[in-house]
Amino acid sequence: MKSFLRSVWAIIWKDLQAELRSRELISAMLVFALLVIFIFNFALELDARARATITSGVLWVTFTFAGTLGLNRSMAMEKDRGCLDGLLLAPVDRSAIYFGKAIGNLVFMLVVEVIVLPVYSILYNTNLFHPGLILVILLGSIGYVAVGTLLSSMSVQTRTRDVLLPILLFPVILPVVIAAAGSAGG
Repeated sequence: MKSFLRSVWAIIWKDLQAELRSRELISAMLVFALLVIFIFNFALELDARARATITSGVLWVTFTFAGTLGLNRSMAMEKDRGCLDGLLLAPVDRSAIYFGKAIGNLVFMLVVEVIVLPVYSILYNTNLFHPGLILVILLGSIGYVAVGTLLSSMSVQTRTRDVLLPILLFPVILPVVIAAAGSAGG
C-alpha cells in the first residue's frame, strides 16, 4: 500500500512540476473559462432573478468545456513528450497511474474553478460562496475528472484525440453534470 501511494504521489508531483515549468495547461483552461463567462455575461443581458436561475448552468458549461480542454491537453502533453510510454514501462500498478493523473487533473480543474468563481460573482453580481455550492462543485469535479481521465487516456492514442474525447465524454458525463447543475441551482 505504501508503494502504491508513493507511486500515485510521484505522478501527481511530476504533473504539478511540469505545469509549474510550462504553465501551459492551467493558462489554457483559465483563458477559455474566462472567455466563456465573458461571452455569457455580454450575450445574456438578464435581470437579477434571471441571473440566479442560470448561474449553475453557466458555471457547469464553463467547467465542463474548460475541463475537457484540460483533460485533452494533459494527456496530449504526456503522449507528445513520450512520458506516457515511460509511465507505462514503469514498474507500478496501472491504477496508480490512473489515480495520479486523475488527482493531478482534479487539482488543475479546482485551481481554475477557484479563479472563475470570484470573477463570475463580480460579473454577475451574485454571491457564489455558499458551503453547499462549493461542496457540489467539488463533488461534481471529482466525478467529471474520474470519468474524464479514463476516457482521455483511451482517446489520446488515436489520431483524432481532440475530437474523440468530447464525443466519448459528454454522453457519459451528462448525468454527473445534470446532477451537479441541478444541485447547485436548487
